[in-house]
Amino acid sequence: MQEQTYAITGKAESVSASNKLIRNTYALLSMTLLFSAITAGLSMVFNFPPLGILLTLGGFYGLLFLTTRLRNSAWGILSVFALTGFMGLTLGPMINAYLKVFSNGGELVMLAMGGTGVIFLGLSGYALTTRKDFSFLTGFIVTGVLVAFIAGIAALLFNLPALSLVVSMMFMLLMAGTILYQTSDMVHGYETNYIMATISLYVSIFNLFTSLMHLLGAFSGED
Repeated sequence: MQEQTYAITGKAESVSASNKLIRNTYALLSMTLLFSAITAGLSMVFNFPPLGILLTLGGFYGLLFLTTRLRNSAWGILSVFALTGFMGLTLGPMINAYLKVFSNGGELVMLAMGGTGVIFLGLSGYALTTRKDFSFLTGFIVTGVLVAFIAGIAALLFNLPALSLVVSMMFMLLMAGTILYQTSDMVHGYETNYIMATISLYVSIFNLFTSLMHLLGAFSGED
């Protein structure tokens, strides 16, 4: 009887910790998305030029490393905002390009934004309500992201538009999988740090948005 009581108590504490992690993660994610939108808006207003692939990757991975090191301290929160703010700055010139190149650029951007929101909310809601364990996707996603990243570099270096579209499709599928497994990890207690969970979900949303915008531009854009 006592063992059953301990088991019930332990399960209740685990569920409580999981719910607290999820609340903290989505609260921080909401704030970082808003901050990223602000920095993207500023870069659009001041017409910042694209930072280039080397500076973008260097800034992203440098700030990601810093956030990982500081994830268990209050400084980690500032680092998260630095990372997401930087990604917002890189997003502004991209959105400006769509607005200038396509006559329906505004519609494409808004459609990509709405589609990203629907996909994220749908997948997160599914993982939260069903409480299925999607941790089995981890190996597939890591391998897929590596392949897609290399293919994306090749498409950029050798100017291969068709390969670039394939990469965008791959990233959309991979980021959808990442949202499922990251949410599942929080539900089942595999992920215990809300800062790292926030970064994972933010990157998934960012890549979903940019990939969807690329695909919409290719198939629905009007010069």
